[in-house]
Amino acid sequence: MSNSPGLYILLVSVHGLIRGKNLELGRDADTGGQIKYVLELAEALAAHPEVERVDLVTRLVNDPKVSSDYAQPVEVLSDKAQIIRLNCGPRRYLRKEVLWPHLDNFADELLKHLRQVGKLPHVIHSHYADAGYVGCRVAGWLGVPLVHTGHSLGRIKQQRLLEQGTKRETIESNFHISTRIEAEENTLASAALVIASTHQEVTQQYGVYDHYQPNRMVVIPPGVALKNFYPVPQNWQEPPIYEDLQRFLKNPQKPIIMALSRPAIRKNVSTLVKAYGEDPQLRHLANLVLVLGNRDDITTMESGPRQVLTEIFQLIDRYDLYGYVAYPKHHQSDEVPELYRLLAKTRGVFINPALTEPFGLTLIEATACGVPIIATSDGGPRDILAACDNGMLIDPLDIQQIQDALRTALTDNEQWQRWSTNGLDRVRENFSWDSHVERYLEQVQQLPQRRVKSVLSPLPKALATDLPDWNIPDQNRLPTADRFLVCEIDNTLLGDQDALHKLIERLHNEGHSTGVGIATGRNLESSLQMLEEWQFPRPDLLIVSAGSEIYYGPQVVPDTNWQRHISYHWNADAVRQAMEELPGVMLQPPEAQGKFKLSYFIDEAKSVSFKEIMRHLRRRRLHVKGIYSHNMYLDLLPIRASKGDAIRYCALKWGLPIKRFLVAGASGNDESMLAGNTLAVVVGNYSHEIEKLRGYPQIYFAQGQYAWGILEALDRYDFFGALSPAELEMTAV
Repeated sequence: MSNSPGLYILLVSVHGLIRGKNLELGRDADTGGQIKYVLELAEALAAHPEVERVDLVTRLVNDPKVSSDYAQPVEVLSDKAQIIRLNCGPRRYLRKEVLWPHLDNFADELLKHLRQVGKLPHVIHSHYADAGYVGCRVAGWLGVPLVHTGHSLGRIKQQRLLEQGTKRETIESNFHISTRIEAEENTLASAALVIASTHQEVTQQYGVYDHYQPNRMVVIPPGVALKNFYPVPQNWQEPPIYEDLQRFLKNPQKPIIMALSRPAIRKNVSTLVKAYGEDPQLRHLANLVLVLGNRDDITTMESGPRQVLTEIFQLIDRYDLYGYVAYPKHHQSDEVPELYRLLAKTRGVFINPALTEPFGLTLIEATACGVPIIATSDGGPRDILAACDNGMLIDPLDIQQIQDALRTALTDNEQWQRWSTNGLDRVRENFSWDSHVERYLEQVQQLPQRRVKSVLSPLPKALATDLPDWNIPDQNRLPTADRFLVCEIDNTLLGDQDALHKLIERLHNEGHSTGVGIATGRNLESSLQMLEEWQFPRPDLLIVSAGSEIYYGPQVVPDTNWQRHISYHWNADAVRQAMEELPGVMLQPPEAQGKFKLSYFIDEAKSVSFKEIMRHLRRRRLHVKGIYSHNMYLDLLPIRASKGDAIRYCALKWGLPIKRFLVAGASGNDESMLAGNTLAVVVGNYSHEIEKLRGYPQIYFAQGQYAWGILEALDRYDFFGALSPAELEMTAV
């Protein structure tokens, strides 16, 4: 990859089959225009001198039913662009509707990739709702601006399906539409910029969302690869695919009406076939060519495409269109420009009769080859025809309108030529990738001034207000830090103001590669309030509620994978009922409780011992971890949760060796993070129950109290230097 200075842009497009050549567009509902869009965007951005690196991140698919190309972890597109494929759930190819349970895994893998890169992207650009789900989390964890492109929207799809009579429960079971809409709402709330293709998309489609914020939206139409899409040259030869079309047609020399799309219901190709079949003049004037993806045996296809193709074949039979309609089973992506040029050569017309069309990239491609267009009066086609004046808009459900528009294009030679010329003259000005990238980068350069709080952050309103700039780092250092200092708050980090200021000063001056975290029994709100009161910079990592919750970055975004991990065999109600059977125990106030933490006061004069409490819970087959401290506080957690477990989870997730974590504590509830292979320090004002750790080889008992003890350990371990304490015998001084 290039080492030149410039922007690092991370594009995220999770589903579908993405590769740098021979795109399988139309293979299925997930491998359509979005795939081409993100690939060409990556290549166009990388060609700009202000861009240093572009990573297009997608899902790795290792499945004998698809090409082995999709199992390659890295595919180089150019000297500054590459496709990165990450593990996400099962190895086999999955349609996007069943990917939702695996997206947290994808987010974790994306973090590992960024650790390997060793630098943060300037922007994360998510494509479609699933990538928006991932982008919200990763951008929030890192403090990086999120840009989003929806491509199509769940609320609009739901509306259209309901209007067509599809039952709401059917929509939910087939498309997981509520999950998708929730992800879209969160993405719209979290994104610093939403890039739309048309003005109608901004006002009418996004306008139905609760988090509709037009001030964060900009219309930048997609570009077309003009190196591939151009008019018929003088020495042009009929393409090989023409021979395939001729097998279907009685008079292949006639002009062509062509539709090119995936075999999806909303593409409305069946209405086009009806319009053609019911009009003898159209059949006399032109052949109809339907390029509807690639197929081998429709009986093995998913129900949606199978239903569409079956209906089309039945209509061809009903109207006896054999010899008039071509419907090839296969085509290559590099044959598509030649099909457009064949249209232009025969003085044909390209039609897009879709019920809804967010943009309509095929319309621009046809236009760039000199072909007039007929298109649905919805979304993108309105903007395209307004800019290029090279065809007509139609109501996609009005067969008469479709027929009239096609007859006009095929019989009025002067109009055909005017539309062709207009399109060729105007498409380059309005829809080139060069113009798209210029406007894109102009918007991206403004993002540092458009900070947006992630909607995923659980911060209460009182803590969500802007703090002084020095108190919130612009970005999370987790992906770039090569070591981490993690401290308990109470009686460790906080307690001596002079020592704390000295620690902050040393972190600022010497800890450029050091990440900072806290690990505490306090809840999130209490932890942040304490840090703010003591004017300690907001940490990169927050482990709160005794290790049962993890948050990242300046926007304090939760780690949902950790919550899922520790929920194993956790039954808070049953634990609470079992504890009510014991004497001398009392629940702490509600603010001390958490979803995965129950906290009690223990009266040792009345209560059984800590060991007996845990035996009592085990006898009731409750999988619980107990943390007892200061002879009076008991925290009960899921069996997988603790401060130590949380730190090790973060180390694994972020790809940082556990030996490069320096942890600081002072009481029994810190034992799980102090023991093991971490570098550890017990500050001088520690509680007596932690005395049993004295003599452990990598636990240093400091003389200094509070943050003075942490400062002592920084020198003891040479933490800002070589980090090589192995020769030192870790004993008290």
